Amino acid sequence: MPIRYLARLTAGERTARANLHLGVLLAFVAGALNAGGFLAIGQYTSHMTGMVSSAADNLVLGNAGLAIAAGLSLLSFLAGAAATAWLVNYARRRDSPNIYAAPLRLEALLLVAFGLVGATLQLHEIVSVSLTAVLLCFTMGLQNALVTKISSAEIRTTHVTGLVTDLGIELGKLVYWNRDRGAEAHFVRANRQRMRVHAALVLSFFVGGVAGALGFKHAGFSSTIVLALPLVAMSLAPALHAGARG
Repeated sequence: MPIRYLARLTAGERTARANLHLGVLLAFVAGALNAGGFLAIGQYTSHMTGMVSSAADNLVLGNAGLAIAAGLSLLSFLAGAAATAWLVNYARRRDSPNIYAAPLRLEALLLVAFGLVGATLQLHEIVSVSLTAVLLCFTMGLQNALVTKISSAEIRTTHVTGLVTDLGIELGKLVYWNRDRGAEAHFVRANRQRMRVHAALVLSFFVGGVAGALGFKHAGFSSTIVLALPLVAMSLAPALHAGARG
C-alpha cells in the first residue's frame, strides 16, 4: 500500500473515508483474532456481554472459579482499553506527530507474541483462565479503544452487536412508509452512508473470522503474526511519509 494512503488512515485530521478504511482493516483483524482465538482456547475474546453474563450465571450456579475467570477476562479487556487511552494521551502531551503509533505497535507486538508463545501461555492459568485468553482480551480492548478514539466513537471493530443494531435501525427507516411526504418534521429518512459503513464492518469482521479460522486450522498460533504486518505498516507510515516530504 502507498505510504501516503497508510499515513492518512491514522492522521489526526479525520475523514469519513479514512475512518471507513481503517475500520474495515481493523474489523478484519478483530474477526480473525476472535475466530482464531476460539479455535485456540475455546473462548471468544471480544464478547464482553457474554463475559458479564457468564460471570453472573456461574456466580448463581456456585461455580466461583468460572465466575472469576470471566471477571478476569473482562478486566483484561478493560485494561487494554485503558492502555490505549494512556498511550494516546501521553503522546498528545508530548506533541507526538502520530499519537496513535504506540497503540498500533503494541497491538502488533501482542499479536506476534500470541503467534510465537501462545501455545506455551495456554498451559499457564490464572484461576481457571489461560494467559492466552488474558492476552487476547487485552488486545481486543486495546484495538477497540484505539479505533473508537481515532474515529471519535463513530466506529467500533469488535462490537458487532452494536453494528448490527444500528444497521437494523437504518433498515427500519429505509422501509418505513412516509405516508404524508409534506410533513417534513415527521419524515423518516434512512442514513444510507451509515448503512454502508456498518454493513462493511460486519462483513469485514466475518471475512476476517473465516480467514482467522482457516489460518489457525492450517498454521496454528503462528498465523496471527501475519495480522501484525498491517498494524506495523500503519504505525510507521506517518513518519516515513513525513520523511519523504522533508
